[in-house]
Amino acid sequence: MAITLLLSAAAVTAQMKNSNTNSVKIYGNCGMCETKIEKAGNIKNVASVDWNKDTKMATLNYDSSKTSEDEILKRIALAGYDSEKFLAPDSVYDELHGCCQYDREAKTTTAADAKVEASTMDHHANHSASSKEVAVENDQLKEVFDTYFALKDALVKTEGPTASAKSKELLMSLNTVEMDKLAMDVHMVWMKVMKDLKADAKSISETQDIKKQRVLFMSLSKNMYDLIKVAKYEAAVYYQFCPMANGGKGANWLSKENAVKNPYYGSQMMTCGKTVETIEK
Repeated sequence: MAITLLLSAAAVTAQMKNSNTNSVKIYGNCGMCETKIEKAGNIKNVASVDWNKDTKMATLNYDSSKTSEDEILKRIALAGYDSEKFLAPDSVYDELHGCCQYDREAKTTTAADAKVEASTMDHHANHSASSKEVAVENDQLKEVFDTYFALKDALVKTEGPTASAKSKELLMSLNTVEMDKLAMDVHMVWMKVMKDLKADAKSISETQDIKKQRVLFMSLSKNMYDLIKVAKYEAAVYYQFCPMANGGKGANWLSKENAVKNPYYGSQMMTCGKTVETIEK
């Protein structure tokens, strides 16, 4: 069995370019934990994780040009498993099966050093990030937010072709975000909203029908709100609400201006709505 596992690991490593191999401690209890840890960490031809439930040690093999140890451990933490660098959110740990709820030894020893507790949602949680990485994070998310605001402005002007073009730019900026450069609190939200943001941006870019664009913009705005709430913007952002949109159910959007300019109706009802929250820098 040991020889088979070694040969399997060697085969996986051979398929990866720029292969790195590290051993790290990841907390867990049982075979179910093993399955979840390895599933969370594995990416075909990019990263593989082999975890031992007896020693709690995991062997990480990964292509260093496409991912990093921190990125793998973040994904595993988001699945509910602590390592000595990243802690799982309490809410996710609490949802683990009873037999998987390991003693959280790492959680009691991380306060004094560079370990990150995801559940604190501390914007400065990723103590290991360099100032250069923080700058990259801010720049790439600023581009995402700026293209969202440009899309919103096109909808305010009822310009379907422009909205389509701006949505293509938004999709491009979303696709260039490097997850391993995000602080843990931002990373957690990004993982939840990334797929929906990209799907809505793509759908808006593929049509010039302003009615369809505005419907898609509702869910896009909801997920963008979740992201900007934790990542922040360079200035105050206003979360606004129109009670008439969405068939009278209401819908929200984000704006850099406190004055209401409604993207769901444009000139038909330009000032319909109100600011319901101010997101400070």
